[in-house]
Amino acid sequence: MGSEKESARHWYVVHTYSGYENKVLESLKQKVQSMGLENEIFDVIIPEKEEVEKKDGVEKVIKRKIFPGYVLVNMIVNEKTWYDVRNTDGVTGFVGSGTKPIPLTEDEYENILREMGVEKTKVVHDIDVEVGETVKICSGPFENFAAKVVSVDDEKGKIKALVDMFGRETNVELDFDQVEKN
Repeated sequence: MGSEKESARHWYVVHTYSGYENKVLESLKQKVQSMGLENEIFDVIIPEKEEVEKKDGVEKVIKRKIFPGYVLVNMIVNEKTWYDVRNTDGVTGFVGSGTKPIPLTEDEYENILREMGVEKTKVVHDIDVEVGETVKICSGPFENFAAKVVSVDDEKGKIKALVDMFGRETNVELDFDQVEKN
C-alpha cells in the first residue's frame, strides 16, 4: 500500500454477512465520526431500489437491496482505513485480493446509480482556473495547501495540480469542489 494511485478517492465494494448491511453502514458512519476519518472515508451506501409490491390488493413501496451482502464505501485506501473498514463488525472483506481492494470504475458506479434510480447529474462548477494558476485546496487530505494547476478537465470536474510537500512537488488530482481560487 502507499503508491500514489492508491491515495486517490474511489468507491470500493465491501462484503458483509447477509442481513448485516444496515448494521455495517451505521457502524462505519459512527467509526468515521468517532475516529475523525472524514477526510479519508467520505460516504457509505447500500445499493437499493424502490419497488412496488402488491399484497392483498394493497400496493406498497419497498426498498430492495440490489446486491444483498454488499455495501459501497467511498474512501481513500491506506493501511489505516483498510484496517478500520475490514475490522468493522459484520464486514467479511473487500472485493479484490485480501490486502488490495479493487475500486469500482466510474462506469460501474454510474451503472449502480442508474440501477438505484439515481441519475448522476452533470454538476456545473463555478471555478474558472487555468493551467499555471495557484489554487487553495479547501477539503481532503491536502486541505489548506496551495497547488499549482497542471491541467483542467471540465468534463470530469477534475484538476491535476502540483502540491509542494516537504520541498518536493507531488502530483494530485482534485475535484473542482475541493479547490478555490486564491
